[in-house]
Amino acid sequence: MPIVRNLGRAASQLLQGSGCGCGVPLVPVRCIGVSPRQVASDAAFHSVTFSESDHPRVLITGGLGQLGVGLAKLLRKRFGKNNVILSDIRKPADNVFYSGPFIFADILDYKNLREIVVNNRITWLFHYSALLSAVGEANVPLARAVNITGLHNILDIAAEHNLRLFVPSTIGAFGPTSPRDPTPDLCIQRPRTIYGVSKVHAELMGEYYHYRYGLDFRCLRYPGIISADSQPGGGTTDYAVQIFHDAIKTGKFKCYLRPDTRLPMMYIDDCLKATLEVMEAPAESLTMRTYNISAMSFTPEELAQEVQKYVPELQMSYNVDQVRQAIADSWPMNFDDSNARRDWGWKHDYDLSELVTTMFSYLGSDSRIAQAN
Repeated sequence: MPIVRNLGRAASQLLQGSGCGCGVPLVPVRCIGVSPRQVASDAAFHSVTFSESDHPRVLITGGLGQLGVGLAKLLRKRFGKNNVILSDIRKPADNVFYSGPFIFADILDYKNLREIVVNNRITWLFHYSALLSAVGEANVPLARAVNITGLHNILDIAAEHNLRLFVPSTIGAFGPTSPRDPTPDLCIQRPRTIYGVSKVHAELMGEYYHYRYGLDFRCLRYPGIISADSQPGGGTTDYAVQIFHDAIKTGKFKCYLRPDTRLPMMYIDDCLKATLEVMEAPAESLTMRTYNISAMSFTPEELAQEVQKYVPELQMSYNVDQVRQAIADSWPMNFDDSNARRDWGWKHDYDLSELVTTMFSYLGSDSRIAQAN
């Protein structure tokens, strides 16, 4: 059993001392290693003044994706800069590296992950490492390794070290046989992508570890997430980010989904707020381990109409990508998130008009936008 084996490994390491953590990667494109320069010099990870009762010690895996950097910023404001460690296998931009502790962490290197958790006294772990829907379909073996094998490493480490674990799920966890309008928390889930399959697996494994080992596992099914400070990352809903960049730069946008494709969406600030709220919610208030959350639902056509209030000359065209369209057609049109609103008081702040206004205010005022205003 993984937990027993891990306890045996832990005892052996205590006797033998810490090693370099180098191992054989499961996927040839990933690099394993540890460097003394991985962490900012002012991190002060081993301060004797720290009390676990004051603030959680947080690790974010896959932290250079769309949500990790924003989550780190939010958590550092709440818990202190040095209590939140961002990690990834990619080199961070200077502004990210110097904004707080950053460390290399490959989720396929079990031993190195364990050392990070132990050496930095981690108590909360946000597991964002994953290949998204369209990218996952283009490289199924890598998606299977990262999204499933990596998850197993995280679950075992979290259970062994009594961590509070957050793993995001997605609208992609549902399939064409699921109720689509609205989609409840509990219903048929038969996704048709490796991304969706891996997220259903994560939901069920997290719930199993909760009941079998007492793991404090928490999960939210995110809708499409829209933010101004990140580029599209290969998701099916990323058209709703790209349209703003193209409207400002060229005044033209070619959408890869049909104009009437309705999907649930959310502005990133609402997403991060919900993530922190569910992690801080008292355990006794949670009636389930995985919740839907929602804010708005719109089509490309409806989004374009709102964007044209700022860029009236926006030329919208459609060149449907059959792969992404098939994925979108299998996903919910609206989320039923009544359980989240009841159990821990979830409430969104941004609707479609506020979303569009906020996106343009962050992306800058192009001359066309200035004229429109």
